[in-house]
Amino acid sequence: MSLLHSFYCWGAVGVVLGSTLFFAVFGIENWKILTLIWAAIPFVNIFNFITCPIERLVDEGESMRPSQLVKLPLFWLLILLMACAGASEASMAQWASAFTESAMGVSKVVGDLAGPCLFAAFMGTSRILYGKMSKKLDLNKTMLACGILCAICYLTASLSALPILGLAGCALCGFSVGIMWPGTISISSGKCPGGGTAMFAFLALAGDLGATVGPTMVGGIAEVAGGDLQTGLLIATAFPLILILGLIVLDRKFKKKKS
Repeated sequence: MSLLHSFYCWGAVGVVLGSTLFFAVFGIENWKILTLIWAAIPFVNIFNFITCPIERLVDEGESMRPSQLVKLPLFWLLILLMACAGASEASMAQWASAFTESAMGVSKVVGDLAGPCLFAAFMGTSRILYGKMSKKLDLNKTMLACGILCAICYLTASLSALPILGLAGCALCGFSVGIMWPGTISISSGKCPGGGTAMFAFLALAGDLGATVGPTMVGGIAEVAGGDLQTGLLIATAFPLILILGLIVLDRKFKKKKS
């Protein structure tokens, strides 16, 4: 799961590098042409999804109905974890370019390469590493460690007076959030094996909701603070902290059930 999700990161790196090269050669005024070029990818995926075989997650009739899922406290805890995972990832990723530009005083080209591109590269690297070492690592403990690292990265980016440290916090944040999304999916399938397609649909919705609310909150707070993006990122530290708390609760409940 982690290795599969790493290709999302390499796709993001490719888009940033490809877009930067296009603008350098043809100019940013031709952005509409670039949009049409990138539109070819989802167009091709239409045919990929039509022809790709889709296996059932559980046998027919054995998966839980949505009405059953929403009655489980475990389900809502997993939803919270997924929302925090999406918010922790997107809050930094979507503001990385603007943060790099304002903190280091560089151009948008450099900001894109040093911000979101570096963030995505570190995120992809962490997913590949976990994919190779997953059998040796405890997923819950790894997620907890990544949550702590993510909180530290947010605090470093938001509180550091040195631009280079802020950039390091931004890049390492990509490494820390790499396992959060696929890790939550793996935890969910293990804790609630009968959840089926409905559960994963709700999880995807929660992740996207977090990825929408997080960056919006950062931007809103930054605007209120007079354009201070670091203040917005400081408040966003709440997302990895809530994720850490959720993982602790999940681990304790699981141990109670086990005993």
